Amino acid sequence: MKRRKETFEMLIRLAENYTSTLFCNAYRNMAAEATVHVQEFFTDVGLFLFGTDVSTEEFVNRFFDILFPVVYNHVINPGPADISLEYAECLQAVRRDIRPFGNVPKKAVGQMGRSLLPSRTFLQALNLGIEVINTTDHLRFSRDCSRALLRMQYCPHCQGLTLSKPCMGYCLNIIRGCLAGVAEVDLHWQGYLQSLEELSGALSGAHGIEHVLLNFHSLVQDALEQARINVPELSEKVNKICGPPVRKPKHSPSCSFDQNKDNQGLKMFSRGSEQTLTNRRKKMKNNRNSVSSIVPHIFS
Repeated sequence: MKRRKETFEMLIRLAENYTSTLFCNAYRNMAAEATVHVQEFFTDVGLFLFGTDVSTEEFVNRFFDILFPVVYNHVINPGPADISLEYAECLQAVRRDIRPFGNVPKKAVGQMGRSLLPSRTFLQALNLGIEVINTTDHLRFSRDCSRALLRMQYCPHCQGLTLSKPCMGYCLNIIRGCLAGVAEVDLHWQGYLQSLEELSGALSGAHGIEHVLLNFHSLVQDALEQARINVPELSEKVNKICGPPVRKPKHSPSCSFDQNKDNQGLKMFSRGSEQTLTNRRKKMKNNRNSVSSIVPHIFS
């Protein structure tokens, strides 16, 4: 479970780096402001994945709400000074009405919902499985069962037959008696493994979390392009609702995103193919097949 969580964390970090790199490379004048919001967005992604009660629709829309004043200030209506905080708040409030990014936010909401929810459910299911395994690994046998296990293992030793092993029938009878309660779990456990395998299938493909997160920067780029080509129309709409821009002294720090660090992260992820979700799904399926082949011999 720990390694699975680390894989998701790596995926989130890479997706964040992709998106921050987009601003640093193509929209450098707004990169310093935008990357802060990018970090907040992917923090929300992680919180949702690991169980916090947040809404994907809410944090996706919040990201585009907060991004709009930055885009307005640097793309739609750039000026010698930055817009005021109050004017930025007005822009955030009207973003969903004037739709400066077209259908991109709606598309992002749909993609995040379809990919993050199965991934979150998958992680929760893994936690449940770990609890079951931990419980069955620490079973306390009854006194009669302990005595039976002792006789099965050591009775031949009393006669000097140290290399003798109990016959298969006797061994199975002891196991059936000692693990009768656990045997009832087996059918449900097999159903759980089957469901987990089916759920893992939702983590791959066009709607899988890897594809969606690592391509989120493309959606952001589409959103920025939508705003750029509709500058006159957007300026008119904003002026009608928020009035002419109110500005303050300009502060445009340079891009502080560490692209060298990002590139190292990308190389590490590409080389370490064993860390990918797809690879881990295959391992889980193989492990399930191995367990399934052994269990019937114990409880038959």
